[in-house]
Amino acid sequence: MVKHIILWTLNPELTEEQKLSVKAGIKAGLEGLVGKVPGLIDVKVHTEGRLSSSNADVMLDSTLESEEALRGYAKHPEHVAVANSKVRPFTVQRSCLDFEVSEK
Repeated sequence: MVKHIILWTLNPELTEEQKLSVKAGIKAGLEGLVGKVPGLIDVKVHTEGRLSSSNADVMLDSTLESEEALRGYAKHPEHVAVANSKVRPFTVQRSCLDFEVSEK
């Protein structure tokens, strides 16, 4: 299995109300991909409970079957549509960590 973790920083020019709306859209869009993208096992988008020590606004925590599934996810049309409409227009920074998880 592969974990795909993304941290985004929202555009600071967004109002707090806009940030809430954007976070909801990111969460609904990405979590809605489960069952649509082959090899995508689980998606959790964390948008609440952020502490003041944080330097990111949104976290994607996803699990995929394999590195091959991750490559397919990256270019899957439904994922690209969510990224292009709900994520990229509203974020200014992205950090990614992908790693294999051994099944125990």
